[in-house]
Amino acid sequence: MMHAMTAANLRSAYAGESMAHMRYLIWADRAEKEGFANVARMFRAIAYAEQVHATNHFRALRKEAGGFDVTGGGMFGLTGTSQNLHGAIAGETGEIEEMYPAYLAVARLQEEKDAERSFHYALEAEKIHAAWYAKAKQAVDAGKDVALGAVGICNVCGHTVEGDAPDYCPICGAKAEAFVTFA
Repeated sequence: MMHAMTAANLRSAYAGESMAHMRYLIWADRAEKEGFANVARMFRAIAYAEQVHATNHFRALRKEAGGFDVTGGGMFGLTGTSQNLHGAIAGETGEIEEMYPAYLAVARLQEEKDAERSFHYALEAEKIHAAWYAKAKQAVDAGKDVALGAVGICNVCGHTVEGDAPDYCPICGAKAEAFVTFA
């Protein structure tokens, strides 16, 4: 059985990633309506990465069964694309600076290897997402869509790349065929 603190952290991370997945899809629709097709595609691609993270967290909990009250932090609001990008940056930054480093430290301390791997995968991808959202916000604030080529998401860890998928994912080692492309 998994340590209670690591299990609780996985459930919270699952909730947060699940909400991010849906929020980014909603914000993608808004960006599309405002004429920011590339920002919309970025939101949709990163929503897929968040789904990968949620799935990994859920799988790490495979031996934990039952109902739980779960606290998952989430940004709310459906304003304009610039403000939605601001919310995305804040959410990703919170995961990078606070949530995942703490969850990862607990998983390591409690020697929960599946949780450690899942948290590591998510943390590394979120760093890329935050930077991409900042670039997109800069473009939108200047009245332009973000310049963005094809986006590849590793379906094992959520690693996010622009352009061709690498031969092997630098985070999890999956082959290029594991990347889902959003063009």
